[in-house]
Amino acid sequence: MRKIIESTFVTTDGVVGEPHKWGGPYWDAEHSEYASSLLFASDALLLGRETYAGFAAVWPTRPEEDPYTARINAMPKYVASRTLAQGDATWNATVLQGDVADAVRALKAEDGGDILKFGTGSLSRTLLEAKLVDEYHFWIFPTIAGSGDRLFDGYAELTHLDLLGTTTFKSGIVVHRLAPR
Repeated sequence: MRKIIESTFVTTDGVVGEPHKWGGPYWDAEHSEYASSLLFASDALLLGRETYAGFAAVWPTRPEEDPYTARINAMPKYVASRTLAQGDATWNATVLQGDVADAVRALKAEDGGDILKFGTGSLSRTLLEAKLVDEYHFWIFPTIAGSGDRLFDGYAELTHLDLLGTTTFKSGIVVHRLAPR
């Protein structure tokens, strides 16, 4: 069975929205190496509609000589959306049909490697509620945003996670690798 691995950037005060505004100063060689290890250990991406749209606008325009860019562009992408039709998906993407949790369960049951999920939002909550994420990589950035979308804001169910490991970068980023109990 395939695993769903969620990789999420978070400020110290829990903000996940718009990491391009606060994360850039911390993206260095260690960051790239860790991100590459996650990407190359997976064979597909799972994205919500907004993350898919943002990625699809940028990644295909980047130079393919970069191995990370070549890999992310070549991978199959599965998109959870209530508004995109299958014909609207480009960039090697398939729009999940029907109930998202059921569609993700079916993906996990297929043969293949891990599925890496980027982005936050309603898809993150759906996967958490359905207990479909096998591993979280929460990248805690040493910055305070003050306001913005927060990770699992309003989620009311107590959920315990087990710490699988921690990676600390010289930049101050700490990645907590966690799994649901």
